[in-house]
Amino acid sequence: MKRRSEIREEPGEQLERLLANIDAWQPKTELGRKVKAGEITDIDYILDNGFKILEPEIVDKLIPGMESELLLIGQSKGKFGGGQRRVFKQTQKKTAEGNRPQFATICVIGNKNGYVGIGNGKSRETVPAREKAIRNAKVNLFKIRRGAGSWEDSSSEPHSIPYLVEGRCGSVRVKLMPAPRGTGLVAHKEVQKILRLAGINNVWSKTFGHLTTTTNLVKATEKALKNLMRVKIDSTLNVSEGAKRTLKQEFKDVTP
Repeated sequence: MKRRSEIREEPGEQLERLLANIDAWQPKTELGRKVKAGEITDIDYILDNGFKILEPEIVDKLIPGMESELLLIGQSKGKFGGGQRRVFKQTQKKTAEGNRPQFATICVIGNKNGYVGIGNGKSRETVPAREKAIRNAKVNLFKIRRGAGSWEDSSSEPHSIPYLVEGRCGSVRVKLMPAPRGTGLVAHKEVQKILRLAGINNVWSKTFGHLTTTTNLVKATEKALKNLMRVKIDSTLNVSEGAKRTLKQEFKDVTP
């Protein structure tokens, strides 16, 4: 018999549950009320203006079909520390009544088209920890820039990143570099999951520091991806922000 935390829903069941949750959703914020009323129909309007997303239903309504995946940040008990990697990291607190266990997990969501979010969740049980992580990943959604920044690549399709970026957390430092088409994701396995859900297909990476601390590795990767949006670039470059839509096309749309 499968554990409750290991049960996975079929895509059709997930879509039905998602639609039911959106219909029963009662917004508590002004942004949520505008989204449900249809006044805001584009996620870029929210992200570009710096509005804080406090309700995960906003992302469910504006970007349906988001995929989620739990990262392997923990390890099960094994002889000489050789246990199998798992999605829940278990810690214990010693009290007079006994041990109080706690489970932590990290979830990454994305539509494989320029939007990604990362969130963590903690609870005394696995299922609430997973739900918290999914919710936090949705409210922490952000978009990235994609392009073909490698000198070895003549393609104009945004399949990689436009330039080198770097992120750091603790002793861990992650450097992402543009790669030509066909290279694939040359990175840590957990970093590959994040890049794949963000819509990046080819990239080179270098990592430094204590890499066994997977939590810091994930946070460093998140900071590196956010740094893609912190550089001013020329509107004539073939770079896509968010969904596959180049800055050339956006510049033509706003030009009278």
